[in-house]
Amino acid sequence: MDEIDRAILRELQEDGRLSNQELAARVGLTPSPCMRRVRQLEQDGVIRGYRAVIDPEAVGRGFEVLVSIEVKRDREAVEAFEAALRDIPDVVEAYRLFGSPGCLLRIAVADLRAYERLWIEKLTALTGVTEVNSQIIMKRVKEPRGLPVDG
Repeated sequence: MDEIDRAILRELQEDGRLSNQELAARVGLTPSPCMRRVRQLEQDGVIRGYRAVIDPEAVGRGFEVLVSIEVKRDREAVEAFEAALRDIPDVVEAYRLFGSPGCLLRIAVADLRAYERLWIEKLTALTGVTEVNSQIIMKRVKEPRGLPVDG
């Protein structure tokens, strides 16, 4: 990956809806080689997709919680737990961690009452869960803006 590929990645992370012509101008290429590079980055799995960034408040999910969960440390329990998480739409991110806690979730729901319902009905009922700790997000200080792509 050279500096032009990195420039393409920076620009597309900033605005994934750029036309190929605009992208080419920003990175100093003509449209045809720029398109070839973008397609190659997609084929190589460097660019994994394009998404819209949605305002959580606008879709009724402005109440966000970081949840640390301890799960029994056996393979079956962990696999069942992870499979169940994939079916809970309120869990918008999930990470298995080394050490303690064993899992970290980011949850987006409408309000405290909705989170309490989720906590009681789903999170504490998941296979292998031994502990659930919640941290309510007060303010998002830094928005996800993509990954640094400098060499």
